[in-house]
Amino acid sequence: MPAKRHPLPPELEGVREKARRALGPVSPATENTPADKDFLFKARRTGAGRKLPPQHLVYFVLADLLGFRDLGRFEKLAWSIPLEFNGRAFLVEHRKFGVGVFAAGGERDEADAAKIVNHIHKAVKAARPFFDWLATKAVEDSAVNVRNNSASLFERFEYLRDLYLGKAEEAEKRKGERNVTSETDKRGGSWQSISYPAVRIRTEARWLGLAAIEAFFSWTEHVLIHIGILRGMLASAGEVARAAEADWATKFKLAFDLSDTRSKELYDELLGVRKELRNFVAHGSFGKGGEAFDFHSSAGAVPVRLPDPIGSRTFSFGQSSPFDIDSALTSIAEFIPHLWDGPRAPAKIYVQEYELPLIMTMARDGTYANAMASIEEMKGFADHLVGAMDIAANMDW
Repeated sequence: MPAKRHPLPPELEGVREKARRALGPVSPATENTPADKDFLFKARRTGAGRKLPPQHLVYFVLADLLGFRDLGRFEKLAWSIPLEFNGRAFLVEHRKFGVGVFAAGGERDEADAAKIVNHIHKAVKAARPFFDWLATKAVEDSAVNVRNNSASLFERFEYLRDLYLGKAEEAEKRKGERNVTSETDKRGGSWQSISYPAVRIRTEARWLGLAAIEAFFSWTEHVLIHIGILRGMLASAGEVARAAEADWATKFKLAFDLSDTRSKELYDELLGVRKELRNFVAHGSFGKGGEAFDFHSSAGAVPVRLPDPIGSRTFSFGQSSPFDIDSALTSIAEFIPHLWDGPRAPAKIYVQEYELPLIMTMARDGTYANAMASIEEMKGFADHLVGAMDIAANMDW
């Protein structure tokens, strides 16, 4: 692969020069660099090379910024950059088991490799503004993948929900149980203490139920964006970033058409759950309706609601009432199969079953639109993508 250098804006040309100076005597190998004819195949990994920076930073600074030649891919090899240091040939390569410095085998190998590693660290440090520019440019061009954590987030919800259901069932079974303890003191006095295990168990169940609902909304905040990408609602990295910062209602509309009656019903139910639970409990536990104060009145303590973050900025009287966890979980249980029904069914395969990242270039070029046409299309596409990723991970070029 021929040498290449990224064209830089004028203000970053100085960064290139600083990185080159930081490499000191480390330079690209040339046809005049002394090396055995089988050096490329017989070079051995040095111990010092294991201390290199992350492979992508090494490649960015050597190949992309400074234009060192990359020999390209080979079996179990992603890239290979030949260097010259103190009149000897070395390789910096990203092999299946990691990036490293490779040498022909000699007494000076480790000492020289350690110096090469030190110079590369200095060059990477000097190149930080270039890395920032490169990352910003990639996002602007939408040449990025969106990470997919949907499956693990959903498993967390299921785990907490099942713990809640188990605790709630235990509390119900033990609601008539009473523990009586009799004790006496040194002067002969006696007393009894009475406890009801179900009370504590019910409290713990409530904690778990609230945590489960929190976990559910955490999952939906994530998965709704991914479905939106697959549906073509989000086609650029900038749009994804803005969607991530948007409220839950906006994210919901990325995946659902609210003209559908059932989708609108579930939207209203879950939005109510979210407002009652998350908007206040998750930000201070002041009550599901925002009852932060108790008004000192002639009739005793009366709850006073905090102003609504959206709309009225006045305080008002409220009425404390327990949050209905079971009702919320019922709405959630009805929502989940609806999420993966109809036109969203293919998305479940890609997002939840195969756990694949969302590739923004495929959102723009119509690849996802074609795959979302049917479950069969998506299965075939997901299998193909997994195969390609396995080849890349194993470097089976």
